[in-house]
Parts: sequence; C-alpha cells; structure tokens
Amino acid sequence: MYAIIATGGKQYKVSEGDMLKVEKLDVEAGSTVTFDQVVAVSDGSLKVGDEVANATVTATVVEQGRGKKVIVYKYKRKTGYHKKNGHRQAYTQVKIEKINA
Repeated sequence: MYAIIATGGKQYKVSEGDMLKVEKLDVEAGSTVTFDQVVAVSDGSLKVGDEVANATVTATVVEQGRGKKVIVYKYKRKTGYHKKNGHRQAYTQVKIEKINA
C-alpha cells in the first residue's frame, strides 16, 4: 500500500515505514504530524480525486536539519563582476507511521 502526498509544494510517494525529508515544518522532533493533502492511495487499485477526499497520512518527526551547502556563483565577463554565495536548505525528516484511507 502506498500514498502520494503533497507538502511544501512537492509530491512524495510514501509507504508505511518510509523515512523522507520534506520542506521544513514548524514542529518539534518526536511529535506527530498529519498530512491532509493526499493526492492518491493505492491498495491494489489506485484511488484518486473524491475517493481519497478524507484520507490522511500520519508521520512522526525524527529531526530538523539543514542540507548540504549549494554554492551559487555569479560572474560577468570583462567587467570584473563576480559574486559567491552559499545556501543550505532547511528540512524536516519524518517517518511514515500509518496511511488512513
């Protein structure tokens, strides 16, 4: 059984027991979070649309963290312009506990 959930502007295919990193959620480690935006659920047959209107996915927050540094380098030739910048994206790692369909 798997479900497709939407969070942080992205969609993820999840099963029970999966660990995944999603965009930062404002919850503490150890607490539970419920994803209400379920796009599809498959338990042998795929259900989408109104069939999954009240489906939810329950997950436990494992940790809050920041990803690897991405270097952004801007350069314009012949003018002496160059600029180096770094970015680390914040994430929340969750473990999928139950798919309620």
